[in-house]
Amino acid sequence: MPIQTSITAATRVPADAELLAVPFGADLDPRVELPLPAAALLDHYQAKGEAGEIVEVPVARGDAVGRVLLYGVGDGSATALRKAGAAVARRAKGRDALSVLLPEGPAGAALVEGALLAAYTFRIGANGSGPVSAIEFAGDGAEAAVDRGRVIAGAVALARDLANMPSSVKTPQWLAEQALEQLVEEGPRGRMSARIWDEDALRSEGFGGILAVGQGSVSPPRLIQLSYEPEDAIGRRAGGAPLKHVVLVGKGITYDTGGLSIKPTEGMKFMKTDMAGGAVVIAVLGALAALGAPVRVTGLVAAAENAFSGTAQRPGDVITQYGGRTVEVLNTDAEGRLVMADALAYADAELDPDVVVDIATLTGAISIALGKGLGALFASDDGLAAELTEAGEGSGERLWRMPMPEDYVPALESSVADLANIEAGSTYGAGSITAALFLREFTGGRPWAHLDIAGVGRSTADEGVLTKGATGFGVRLLLEWLSGS
Repeated sequence: MPIQTSITAATRVPADAELLAVPFGADLDPRVELPLPAAALLDHYQAKGEAGEIVEVPVARGDAVGRVLLYGVGDGSATALRKAGAAVARRAKGRDALSVLLPEGPAGAALVEGALLAAYTFRIGANGSGPVSAIEFAGDGAEAAVDRGRVIAGAVALARDLANMPSSVKTPQWLAEQALEQLVEEGPRGRMSARIWDEDALRSEGFGGILAVGQGSVSPPRLIQLSYEPEDAIGRRAGGAPLKHVVLVGKGITYDTGGLSIKPTEGMKFMKTDMAGGAVVIAVLGALAALGAPVRVTGLVAAAENAFSGTAQRPGDVITQYGGRTVEVLNTDAEGRLVMADALAYADAELDPDVVVDIATLTGAISIALGKGLGALFASDDGLAAELTEAGEGSGERLWRMPMPEDYVPALESSVADLANIEAGSTYGAGSITAALFLREFTGGRPWAHLDIAGVGRSTADEGVLTKGATGFGVRLLLEWLSGS
């Protein structure tokens, strides 16, 4: 469901606002008058101005009492303002309206973004106390901040909605239909197109990995392609090389039982979000035109339900991936890499990208390694890795680069096929690394990065910009990277 809080822009805050948020750092913002001297207020509350810090002050509004929320802005960075915006929106939960005076400077869009992300809700059934109904942002540059913040937060909300949707609704076909809804009419900033492969097309064109994973389900698999082409593609540079066409590949497992290598109940409980990477790709493609991204981008989402039945693939089966490489399936719960291998091989053979980036909730091992605060970055190109890391820092979606040692490649050897989908023994371990090495085999040696978001793709609490459930991790960093801002 779209973010329900409406936002508007104004040049100045209304004098009679019932709930007004005012920024402060070491000193109080001089643009708003308060009933006590600024220094006395800050000293009384021992306020330090840290990002997310809020001091609530009552003020007279005629015969009524209003409230001013003094919110800390920290160092004024985008990360700090995102945190501040989230804190303000959470404090206004259940209110009809909130007026926010934006801090001076260029990072106002981050505050708008943070407020909207914190206001996100997903609920099927009657609502409890909902987010603030309307927020008016005021100050110089408020209109531009609101426009950009709305686009970024809206894209994240879409990714969260797709991932949060129960899998009783979210079949591969349903996901394809949602992707088609992101198509925008041709305009001055670019045009979009789409292609969907059904099970017959997948079979005739040799997408053996997607078919094998989906063959145990009554809901057949799909391959979804969305393409964005700017009217005047000026391109960018990545790692010193021209960058004009980027392919994004997302894992779209609409539910993961583990297949015949079945998961325990606790491991299966939240598997409706196992298509979070695919949701990110769909949301990013839908936002590129609004941001005027100067790069051609193609998104591929390999969508299937990993179910168990009499027709499900078995451990020990050998499948033929797109392009002809054979894979011995030693564990049917290592299915994401099988569907993504098809998409990566197709991108290499047919789309001729300058760069390929894939994103997936791929391995539980990565959450053990990096926890819930860092996404994993594997990359074959140092320049690309540096650009994505920088975009992660700027967007608030931090990445940590992981190694891909060549002496771990033998872990993927099979005695009956070109590759095995997991390590046959226990010599190497490092499940996230070997998974990344498996994917690399299908990239054709092109500049490539793999984002494993299994640890950061879901939140267990309402905190900061996150709401319990899917996080949409990856949308902000990829949009920042692709739009160049």
